[in-house]
Amino acid sequence: MSETLELADKLKTEGEKFIRIFSELTDDQWQAEVYTEGETWTIRNVLSHFVTSERGLVKLFESIRQGGAGAADDFSIDRFNESQQKKTKDLLPAELLEQYKEVRGNTVSWVSGFKDEELEIKGRHPFLGETVLREMIKMLYLHNQIHYRDLKRALK
Repeated sequence: MSETLELADKLKTEGEKFIRIFSELTDDQWQAEVYTEGETWTIRNVLSHFVTSERGLVKLFESIRQGGAGAADDFSIDRFNESQQKKTKDLLPAELLEQYKEVRGNTVSWVSGFKDEELEIKGRHPFLGETVLREMIKMLYLHNQIHYRDLKRALK
C-alpha cells in the first residue's frame, strides 16, 4: 500500500472512531468542560474545533500543494480558534457531528488523491512551522488524539 493510501486509511479509521464516540454522548456529556483556562471549552467546543480546524488546514495544505508558502508568519492559532468558535456557536452537537463526518470524508478523499512524491512538498504549518505535507497530514489525526486524551479526562 502506498504511503498516501496508508495516511488516508489512518484518517478514515480515526474519523470513524470519533464519530462513534461523539454519537454516543448524552446531552449532559456534551456540556462537560474540557478546558477552563481562558475561554472555557466543552466537549461540544472540541468537536467544533475538529471541524473548523480540519476544514481550514486542508485548504491551507492544498494551497501549499499548489505552490503556496503556507501559513503567514503572523498567523495566530488562538485568534483563528476563537473566531471559528464564534462562527459555530449556534450549531447543535448533531449538526457539528454531521459536519465532522463530511469534513473528514472530504479529507480522506483529498489525501487519497495525492501522489506519494507530493508528500515531500514543503510549506509553513501554523503550529509545526516549516515542514513537508506528510507531517502536516499526520498532524490532522495526532491533533485530534491530543484533544481526545483531554476529552476522556472530562468524561470521568
